[in-house]
Amino acid sequence: MIADPIRLAVVGLGAMGTRMLTAAQAHPGYTVVAGVDVVPRRLDVPVVPSLDDVLSDVDAVYVATPPASHASLVTTAFEAGKAVFCEKPLAVDLAEARAMAAAAKGRPNAVNFALSDMVATIEIERRLAELGALRGVEIRLQFPRWPRAFQADAEWLARSAQGGFVREVLSHFVYLTDRLLGPLTVESVSSDFPEPGAAEVAARGVLRGSGVPVHVSAFSGLAGPEVYEWTAWGTERSLRLEQWASLSISDGGAWKPVPLRQTGSEHSRLTLFAQAVRGEHPRDLANFDSGLRVAEVVEAFLRQ
Repeated sequence: MIADPIRLAVVGLGAMGTRMLTAAQAHPGYTVVAGVDVVPRRLDVPVVPSLDDVLSDVDAVYVATPPASHASLVTTAFEAGKAVFCEKPLAVDLAEARAMAAAAKGRPNAVNFALSDMVATIEIERRLAELGALRGVEIRLQFPRWPRAFQADAEWLARSAQGGFVREVLSHFVYLTDRLLGPLTVESVSSDFPEPGAAEVAARGVLRGSGVPVHVSAFSGLAGPEVYEWTAWGTERSLRLEQWASLSISDGGAWKPVPLRQTGSEHSRLTLFAQAVRGEHPRDLANFDSGLRVAEVVEAFLRQ
């Protein structure tokens, strides 16, 4: 049994890694032993260039490097007996993603899907039976700029090899739909690439879960607002999630807001991960099995 606090290494100190490191430092259940990054950085914890430098000193590893490097880091951590919390996507190579999910069996593991513990997600689950017959789900995404401003330094996000909004953002909503409808099958999906090597500028498709059609429409580099929208259309009521945390309901008329008193966060997901490290199985924490199912769907959009 791992005693409090859990000793954590954060691997990859870009936008997400730095955010999680800060959240873990403020969390009473963790001690951040070190950050790991090939680029020297000045932080209030030691920063080392390799996970091997600190692996013997930690109980758990959070991986926030570009996704092509996830497999080797995750495998190294699991083989050393460490718990692993990995950024999404699990991997861009599906063979690697499957191997990672297999290696995670019987070990504490999690994937950082932001919608996993959102109060809006839990409320949608609670209300799903109120919708009557579910006619369909729609996912709509718009990005005036890609990568988004806070990710501008992550050049890999602008390239098709590892980046793009399908992997980075659509994956969250695929996770949500998989969670609510069960495993998704791919009926027809495709993406548009402006030039070889560049990330997609449009993605569209039809998925299906438990017989329910799921329509996806997503664009980047257009004149318009940034949009994150997920809608479940029912015969009695419909639910719409906008901008990650704003939930509305309609019974045939105008959308009415559903009051939510709080939302999920890096802090709350770290709390759930701590439970997983201690042998529990928190339902609102995504694991490698769900991460693999999402990767299978996401990569189908990107096959050229």
